Amino acid sequence: MGTIFLVIILFFGLIILFSSFFTVKQQTSVVVERFGKFQGIRHAGLQLKIPIVDKIAGRINLKIQQLDVIIETKTKENVFVKMKVSVQFKVIQDNVYDAFYKLEYPHDQITSYVFDVVRAEVPKLKLDDVFERKDDIAIAVKRELNEAMTTYGYDIINTLITDIDPDPQVKNAMNRINAADREKSAAEYEAEAQRIRIVAKAKAEAESKRLQGQGIADQRREIARGLVESVDVLNKVGINSQEASALIVVTQHYDTLQAIGSDTNSNLILLPNTPQAANDMLNNMIVSFAASNKIAEMPGRKENHKKDDHGYKRPNLDKPDAPSESND
Repeated sequence: MGTIFLVIILFFGLIILFSSFFTVKQQTSVVVERFGKFQGIRHAGLQLKIPIVDKIAGRINLKIQQLDVIIETKTKENVFVKMKVSVQFKVIQDNVYDAFYKLEYPHDQITSYVFDVVRAEVPKLKLDDVFERKDDIAIAVKRELNEAMTTYGYDIINTLITDIDPDPQVKNAMNRINAADREKSAAEYEAEAQRIRIVAKAKAEAESKRLQGQGIADQRREIARGLVESVDVLNKVGINSQEASALIVVTQHYDTLQAIGSDTNSNLILLPNTPQAANDMLNNMIVSFAASNKIAEMPGRKENHKKDDHGYKRPNLDKPDAPSESND
């Protein structure tokens, strides 16, 4: 009988002994009470308490925690938005007593302060300003929370506005405005590019016309110089100016026929186009020149005409015709 009693005492003794020791994890604090009264705070490691007399009242997490608060509020132009505010906080290690005994529901307290600050700041701003100044709102929330929660042993590490969600109809309208603005910018850029292309093309065409005109002028100048030289050569061999001019015209006529014939895609028909036609052209031109000289040698026109360097008579434009005497 005595042995059984001794075994029971030894068993309860071991239980009491083991219940006297407890461990505290890293970044954790334990509040110990003795007969319901605060006795002390134990930190990480192996700790000792008096069995039955002392008890663990609670464990406080010293790690950084995050609380996400979703708030619905309205802006200055009465647009309702949902905002997500993430609050990062922790218990101050030296103020574990205040955090444990002064505040029972810290998450509810933080949520209330966040609601109060956000609903005081956002209605002052327009919707676009809410997106642009979300950092200012977050700073205001952090400042208000620090002033309130430090008293309870909590340190507010940071506050972040992680989401701003307007009403779906408002978002669609904003997307349409943004799309229209981008289409307007694209149209302006395309119009400017088209204008640049048109101006460049006009400048190129103007330069082309200028060079083309200069080329035609040079070509005509060289043709005229060549004709003068040809007439001089023909005069030296005894062909007068009228015959030389007629011969040059016939030569150009054949050159034109040759140029037309060398183009396989040409559909031009030149009439008349016979060997006799060229001979008739030459004869007609010689007769015309001869008739012109006879008219120039008439008595009433003799004083108003003079010969050129090649013996061809032309009107004297420097001396007006003498008035004819009237017999009336």
